[in-house]
Amino acid sequence: MKDYTQILIWAGIFGFVFIVLWLTGNLVKLRNYVLETREELRKCTWPTVDELKGSTVLVAISIVLLGVFTVIVDYALVLFVNWMARI
Repeated sequence: MKDYTQILIWAGIFGFVFIVLWLTGNLVKLRNYVLETREELRKCTWPTVDELKGSTVLVAISIVLLGVFTVIVDYALVLFVNWMARI
């Protein structure tokens, strides 16, 4: 019985939102937005699987190199600050 009550409450909420959107004209705006978005996505050129794999490898290598650079610079700055503290 509890499950049916929850389903009815959610159905009522969704129905109320639907009616409000319909009466305010926002439902038509939402429909037009979705249709225009789908049309624009059809115009896009999507990468092939090989291009996607290559880009993924390039991003992974870039992240590793940036991490190594950050560690080296951090270590050098720590050494410099410790050296300055001893003077």
